[in-house]
Amino acid sequence: MRRIALLLMFCLTAIGAFPQTSPGMGSSSDPKLAVEQVLHTQQDAWNHHDLDAFMTGYWKSPHRTFFSGANERHGWQETMDRYKARYQSPGHEMGQLEFSNLRVEALGADAAFVRGEWHLTMSDGKAPHGLFTLVFRKFPDGWKIVHDHTSAAE
Repeated sequence: MRRIALLLMFCLTAIGAFPQTSPGMGSSSDPKLAVEQVLHTQQDAWNHHDLDAFMTGYWKSPHRTFFSGANERHGWQETMDRYKARYQSPGHEMGQLEFSNLRVEALGADAAFVRGEWHLTMSDGKAPHGLFTLVFRKFPDGWKIVHDHTSAAE
């Protein structure tokens, strides 16, 4: 009986020694899967009109960059302000977002490069779309977009 108790105690201690991760936070040890999870989480947040949750995929820093058309923006807050003005101000809507054709390339254990397509479906039938390239870095709180270059089709 004492051996069984010791064995059980050993097993419980061993199980507790391994870190537990929560799904959806980009915590996978595989950079490709972790980055894809961040993008899927962003897509879901957008489609629930939760801009705050969408923005958690971005590095919250004034050094983050966003290129769109001929405009260069710096910082998390400037990006948030742009999204609010463009998609949540009166007369605007967020629509339904879909990312597709994702190609994630790990640049090491803590960096990745992503190429893909974005598509919005709006209630009026319009369907803006385009391409994007992203640079991700792994931080203690997960994978974050440090650079976003997005283009829209004419």
